[in-house]
Amino acid sequence: DLLGRKKVFLSGVALFTTSSLVCALAQSQAMLITARFFQGMGGAISTSVIVAIIVTEFSGAAERAKAMSAYMFVAVGGGSIGLLVGGILTQAVNWHWIFIINVPIGLLTLVLGSMLIKENAGLGVREGLDVTGSLLMTSSLIVGIYAVVKASAYGWTSLHTIGFAVLSFVLMSAFITFESRIERPIMPMRILKLRSLTASSVVRGLTFSSMFAVFFFGALYLEKVLGYAPLQTGIAFLPMTLAMAIMSLGVTSRLLIKFGPMKLLVPGMSAVIAGLLLLTRTTDQAHYVTSILPAFLLLGFGMSISAVPLLTIAMADVPKADAGLASGIVNVSMWLASSVALAVFGTLATSRTTSLVTEGATPSSALVAGYHVTFLIGAFCAALGLLVTVLVLRAPAKEVVNAQLSESDVFDMSELDLLASEF
Repeated sequence: DLLGRKKVFLSGVALFTTSSLVCALAQSQAMLITARFFQGMGGAISTSVIVAIIVTEFSGAAERAKAMSAYMFVAVGGGSIGLLVGGILTQAVNWHWIFIINVPIGLLTLVLGSMLIKENAGLGVREGLDVTGSLLMTSSLIVGIYAVVKASAYGWTSLHTIGFAVLSFVLMSAFITFESRIERPIMPMRILKLRSLTASSVVRGLTFSSMFAVFFFGALYLEKVLGYAPLQTGIAFLPMTLAMAIMSLGVTSRLLIKFGPMKLLVPGMSAVIAGLLLLTRTTDQAHYVTSILPAFLLLGFGMSISAVPLLTIAMADVPKADAGLASGIVNVSMWLASSVALAVFGTLATSRTTSLVTEGATPSSALVAGYHVTFLIGAFCAALGLLVTVLVLRAPAKEVVNAQLSESDVFDMSELDLLASEF
């Protein structure tokens, strides 16, 4: 918002691409980890403004729904291709190539982005940049995640864990207090008054936390317990990602325009819960077609018809001047919640597996039991997200429907349906 979204996006892509090349050339663990840090920074910089670019480019509800669907199709389509290509490259060549492949894609993105993306007039930084607020927020999140990650080693009730958790809370409190008192905060508190943005971001964080449990621990389950090779793991996840991609290719946008967000969110999130609960029934001798595939298809279907309505609700009431800020909050809600969730899930899964091995269980059955804990907590997160959706998002969702209907003042409903079907 301050510098211009196009500049920020292209800068992020450039950093990500350069860091990917350094990752590919890394000859030591330290070099790889350092390059991965900057790769993550570049990815965060670029992805944080994508939704803002979409919202400002497509102002109409019908157009925005189509654009959001296209965005989700590319995102999940890239995910499915990445799983397969990553498995092929790892098995056929070596791990360096999973980073090399990012370089030509990044260069192409830079060229096309320079040509096609329109720049907005940035608000400017002549009156200074809120460095203090940025450092307080970042420090709070890093310290909080560190406390969770190390909880498995020190214990949840240890002085180490509680001390760093309290420090994280103090830093966050200082950030909120500081932001409310300065003239040009990095995160104006007014943005948090938008219930559609804050509530949908909470739901998005909870939902993606549950999905990260599937991607991370599901892959471990397939490889460590069922003995799948990397390529087989990629193929096993393919039906889920293809289901998400197919639904995102125009189907979700048409359903959203016709039925509104709530009639998609409730069945979609219910399907996510059902898929996670099915995964808690798997064993160390599970058959893919009967035990895993149905769960993956439910998860793919559920996420595909939930993601676009959540994005649409989140950005519905955001002023264009704050589009970048809101876009950042939408992305942070997903990545922050997922980071914390993975740390918590990993800690609890490890504790469960270790205790069962101590009691005499076989390693494979103990691993499965640990993974079941993560899937069950993931289902609880998704259920909590569904509860927030029903209790809090109903009114904002109705406003989205009213906005769509108001477009009928310009287009009659047959034209609106035609517009949606053209995607």
